[in-house]
Amino acid sequence: MIAVAVMAAAAVWFALPPVRAAPAARCGGAGRRWALVAAALVATTMLPGRMLLPGAIVGAAAVMGLWLLRQRQHSRVVADTRVRVGRMAQLLAAELTAGRPPTAALAEATADWPSLAGVRRAAEMGADVPHAWREAATRPGCADLAVVAAAWQVSEASGSSLAAALGRVVALARLDAETRRTVESELASARATARLMAGLPVLALLMGSGIGGDPWTFLFATPVGLGCLALGLLLGGAGLAWIEAIATSVVRG
Repeated sequence: MIAVAVMAAAAVWFALPPVRAAPAARCGGAGRRWALVAAALVATTMLPGRMLLPGAIVGAAAVMGLWLLRQRQHSRVVADTRVRVGRMAQLLAAELTAGRPPTAALAEATADWPSLAGVRRAAEMGADVPHAWREAATRPGCADLAVVAAAWQVSEASGSSLAAALGRVVALARLDAETRRTVESELASARATARLMAGLPVLALLMGSGIGGDPWTFLFATPVGLGCLALGLLLGGAGLAWIEAIATSVVRG
């Protein structure tokens, strides 16, 4: 019971939306979550002998579920970062169009984004700004910054208007964002169907208990039931992971 309670708390913790905080704070939160999962696994080993195998199966399923939840949270964070990149590029283009110098416009557009401090410093020191943009583009969700780097580099090399180049970048980013939203809305039904199918066995167990049956004893107290439980959880988790992998590859593509 201790292991189940701790794993339930871990699931609730992982299911919470990601905290919009500084990177260090987010890393600390992730560390606490994984510590909670580790505590659940340790608690599982403290179960009585006859409950050790069922507890291990449930623990493995909980870890799989937590991993899937973290993947979904990571996808949401990446999507939010893409939106933030688009807004930053739009603000930077607007500042340049208003006639502000590139360094001042860059400082204004990235003032509330600590991760782009290296780009600001490169601009202030007269260093390689496109290279700084490309380094920032390696972070999750920041791939569009590579296009900003290309526009900045072309402007520096040819003397063309940086505001005009960034304006085209913003227009392309807006079209890409609309395409991504359309794709994600189409994928939402597939993801929802997969989650519904994964939850149907639990509903069937509850219905069986409600009509006077005892499916839980069969699943947790008999060798055949344990085998069915392990196989069902394995296939369900694999199906969810497969659907999530396909959806992620489509969105990234």
